[in-house]
Amino acid sequence: MTNAEKQVILDRVKIWFNESIAKQHIINTEKLKNAKEFNINPFLAVYLANFLSGTSQARDIAKALILPRVLGTSITTSFGTQMQRFTNDVLSAFGSTTAGIDIEFIDQLDGRKKYCQLKAGPNTINKDDVETIAGHFNGVIKLARTNNQSLAFDQMIVGVIYGCDADLSSHYKRITSQYHYPVIVGNDFWKCLTGDDNFYHDMIDAIGEVAIEANFTERLNEIIDELARNPEISKLAR
Repeated sequence: MTNAEKQVILDRVKIWFNESIAKQHIINTEKLKNAKEFNINPFLAVYLANFLSGTSQARDIAKALILPRVLGTSITTSFGTQMQRFTNDVLSAFGSTTAGIDIEFIDQLDGRKKYCQLKAGPNTINKDDVETIAGHFNGVIKLARTNNQSLAFDQMIVGVIYGCDADLSSHYKRITSQYHYPVIVGNDFWKCLTGDDNFYHDMIDAIGEVAIEANFTERLNEIIDELARNPEISKLAR
């Protein structure tokens, strides 16, 4: 991969993250000024407010409700659900027309063609997904044989876009141990795709540039104040 090709992908990563993740994160955060967005446990709400802030005034409770959503579940969910757009917008040059395969590429380490399903992170599949992935890969190999082509098991891979081997869930490990298909994760995956030892970290830095522009502190404080004024919150205050 040339430096120009590398920069194209990094620029696409920034655009994708801003359009698909950052903007949606703001939209989801704006909704949190409404108490109906929360399934409030009155026992835990007061406890968590004290745990976080040392008091359980209405604003402390609002903060304890909002921050886990803003910094955890909301953006994590968005990241996972946007994988198809990531494939289309960022890795379109590697797109596949084969059923059950997201991208195809020449592995820059061993020079062999790889057929890859992309996954967002090391804990993003469940038990049933294992059989589904193996079924897709088995189907591609059978079709290749029908067309007098030879595909090895290690040409069918699962690419996990972040993490490391130690992070992989037992479901991912079963893809390899039971079905013998490789799962390549994080820096190792991006090195296979691009041949660049530093690409994974360069991509993280690129997203970091978007993050610097996403300072939402002032508006977030306003949203916490709006939620704190809600009667459902203020009646819990101590």
